[in-house]
Amino acid sequence: MRAAFVRLTSVAGRRSGRVGVLAAGVVAALTASLLGSGPSPSAAPTDPVVAAVQQLSRSTAWSTVRSVALRFPTYHPQGLARVGDRLFLSSVEVIEPPVRYPRPIGGYDRSPGRGVGHLFELDLAGRLLGQTTLGEGTIYHPGGIDFDGRDLWVPVAEYRPDSRAIVYRVDPNTLRAAEAFRVADHIGGTVHPAEHGPVYGVSWGSRRLYTWTENGHLLHRADNESHYVDFQDCAGAGAEEAVCTGITEYPTASGGRFDLGGIAVLQLRSLTVGHEVPVTVLSPNGHVVTRNPVLLETDGSVLRMWAAPDDGEEPGGTTLLVLEAPLS
Repeated sequence: MRAAFVRLTSVAGRRSGRVGVLAAGVVAALTASLLGSGPSPSAAPTDPVVAAVQQLSRSTAWSTVRSVALRFPTYHPQGLARVGDRLFLSSVEVIEPPVRYPRPIGGYDRSPGRGVGHLFELDLAGRLLGQTTLGEGTIYHPGGIDFDGRDLWVPVAEYRPDSRAIVYRVDPNTLRAAEAFRVADHIGGTVHPAEHGPVYGVSWGSRRLYTWTENGHLLHRADNESHYVDFQDCAGAGAEEAVCTGITEYPTASGGRFDLGGIAVLQLRSLTVGHEVPVTVLSPNGHVVTRNPVLLETDGSVLRMWAAPDDGEEPGGTTLLVLEAPLS
């Protein structure tokens, strides 16, 4: 399974305000990553989205306030980010699915398959404004995407675990992509909390968590000790934390499948998981809403979730859902 990152914001101060809040904290975060020192995480102010997520419980009531049908080929959506009044959606078009080997070949458990990696630009009504393709050869699977106030960060990997990935920086105004670095692993998502500072990432199924410099020098790697859900999307929330969403699939006695969704707070400096909470709201096609791309933001007394859990090939295609949960 892949994992991904998406941007989490407060509606108030979405662009310049967010960068201003992060400016002081990111230097300390980078110093701590390099030197293992710095102020404790509790010394930094809590990001509004993190504070909102920490209020959630299994009894939180999510209400769908808007549904937007996307009227273009969306394939298998992966990551979602907001830049002002535009949305950016990454997606993988699978032309030839990977096939599992009877036994590992060359360290791989399956073939690479064939496909195309897409990055779509939309307005808030779901209309397609532009698009580009990313990747090379068997590296065609985009993950979750992040916006740092200047660039979008988009990982593209082989569609199999323990493989290879390219991390791109993409100008949201031109969709021009530049390679930032390469990783000898499947990287399903990256987050860059500010214009300058560490880059964070997760592997296939989020079993490994990473911190790099902006040019790909490895600073820290840790095993994900949480097995509650596999993170599909994560997003930086301030300089110290990220909020991750994902699923775990369970077989049922009837031969079907039950998807448990979840949201978790990830401490970026230590790469450890804190507060976790289940999500069980379903999409029009019966998928839990945290299955694929998720974007979270606060707006006054509500936590808002943008989600695109359904694939383009499913009945009705992909619907962009907007859900809200009340905050105390």
